[in-house]
Amino acid sequence: MSDNWVVQNLQNALNTWNEKLAEVWQFLTVSPESFKGGGIWKVILNINGAVQAIGLALLVLFFLVGMARTSASLDEVKRPEHALKLFIRFAIAKGVVTYGLELMMAIFTIIQGVVSTIMRSSGIAAAGKTTLPKEMVKAIEDCGFFESIPLWAVTLIGSLVITVLSFIIILTVYGRFFKLYMYTAIAPIPLSTFAGQPTQNVGISFLKGYAAVCLEGAIIVLACIIFTKFASTPPVVDADAAPAAMVWKYVGELVFNMLVLVGSVKMSDAIVREMMGL
Repeated sequence: MSDNWVVQNLQNALNTWNEKLAEVWQFLTVSPESFKGGGIWKVILNINGAVQAIGLALLVLFFLVGMARTSASLDEVKRPEHALKLFIRFAIAKGVVTYGLELMMAIFTIIQGVVSTIMRSSGIAAAGKTTLPKEMVKAIEDCGFFESIPLWAVTLIGSLVITVLSFIIILTVYGRFFKLYMYTAIAPIPLSTFAGQPTQNVGISFLKGYAAVCLEGAIIVLACIIFTKFASTPPVVDADAAPAAMVWKYVGELVFNMLVLVGSVKMSDAIVREMMGL
């Protein structure tokens, strides 16, 4: 690395960005069971098991409420075809609550297969690294003390923005895992609404919401792939421009591309929900 303070400041910010982007890429291939060593998942499983008892109790309540609302009279309930229909609904709802965790992990696995397919099809094995062009490094190193003063201001602002953006993008990916854990922990309660016809929309919306959170990974990986292609063709450096103008233009274009990536990642939830009609 260069001994120049301005170059070091910019490169340190880019190193932070590259590290966080590499973490994002890695987390997109990690399942909730193995995230952070699996310790969080064990706690979620314990909560899910405890909440399942509440879900089974609510299952009976929603079933009785649904039966009362959809049956005109007690005589109708006694009819074999209607009784069989109610029994099948109760059995399916019981299975959904009991094996809800397996159902949700199956949804995650299917969507994770989509994410893996996108990664393989892109031909990109890892997130692209952003580095400073050699021409700009040389121009900065050739500056005297007084010429470096405006560069310090530009690089301080640029480095701060790049560092903040790098933490925003990693926090967004962490937030996706938080949502996956919360959906999984509380799942038996909304899934119990399948027992009653009037309340089944709650369970359907819950599963669609969970699928949307899983699908956020596909939107995030697409945004990372597009940014990687941008990073492979960095902004053109005008060797004849003044060092301050050169750095300002480069940092400005770089920050703009990073803002587009972070914005796409932040909007992944809204994009998926709009696609799924939520």
